Amino acid sequence: MGFWHGKRTIVTGGAGFLGKRVVARLKERGASEVFVPRSSDYDLREKKDILRLLQDTQADYIIHLAAVVGGIGANRDNPGKYFYDNAIMGIQLIEMARKFGVKKTLVTGTICAYPKFAKVPFSEETLWDGYPEETNAAYGLAKKILLVQAQAYRQQYGMNVVYMLPVNLYGPGDNFDPDSSHVIAALIKKYIEARDQGSPTVTAWGTGTPTREFLYVEDAADGLVLGMEGYDGPEPVNIGSGHEVSIKELSELISKLVGYQGDTVWDLSLPDGQPRRRLDTTKAQNEFGFSAVTPLSEGLRQTIEWYEETFTESVGPGLG
Repeated sequence: MGFWHGKRTIVTGGAGFLGKRVVARLKERGASEVFVPRSSDYDLREKKDILRLLQDTQADYIIHLAAVVGGIGANRDNPGKYFYDNAIMGIQLIEMARKFGVKKTLVTGTICAYPKFAKVPFSEETLWDGYPEETNAAYGLAKKILLVQAQAYRQQYGMNVVYMLPVNLYGPGDNFDPDSSHVIAALIKKYIEARDQGSPTVTAWGTGTPTREFLYVEDAADGLVLGMEGYDGPEPVNIGSGHEVSIKELSELISKLVGYQGDTVWDLSLPDGQPRRRLDTTKAQNEFGFSAVTPLSEGLRQTIEWYEETFTESVGPGLG
């Protein structure tokens, strides 16, 4: 608690899916002055709004979570927006934090920054070994350039900026909009709707063969807060579970958990995205003692239960 006591902390994106959990963790750990800027009050793409935010808060710490994100389809349709919005927010925020003498800033990157054919598991040292997967390269590179800025500012100005690379997140409160959701939320919505409507099939993207790693959102919040407290190095740190599952296996697990009895049809005309994703998470464990604790099956169960309670009238079969 000594780390946070008496310190003013900005959490950009603090009203979002991950941000709400981070804010809750900060308060649990003794942070009494946590400021969550809302986009209606502070547009982080605008330098004048960032300047006003730092003037208003006189923050000691910043945790930068705000991002414009989406699944494969959203990335494919909005590469320019995803590049500009994410890059400009981070670049200007880090620069203003430097000018205001913010004591420590944590910037979140993305697993999309890794090369398309990175050696599995992805270790932080391989981040620059190739170009990201094409469907989300613009987003990945926009976030990746913030690592360059963080390291350059540390070298020239002695600024304490740390950079964390969270893997794909999921959990209660996730985005279930079919136009922008990620794979777990999209599949949960599809299978529950098909179950309730009695549909014989569900159509899923691609071949089902790519693999992904997923991190329960509560675990992600723990990892970032521990990293903010305990890590001061210049190199990026992966935040993940270290476990890999194919999209086909994931779809079968979600189908079973929601009690769907039909079949899954794979639409081969739609992209798979990156072939494999799994992080080497040993650095987070060694540097600040973070390990994910929520098994995928349990995290999915809780996410499905939340969805059922929020969007349907009754809890569906298969959830106990």
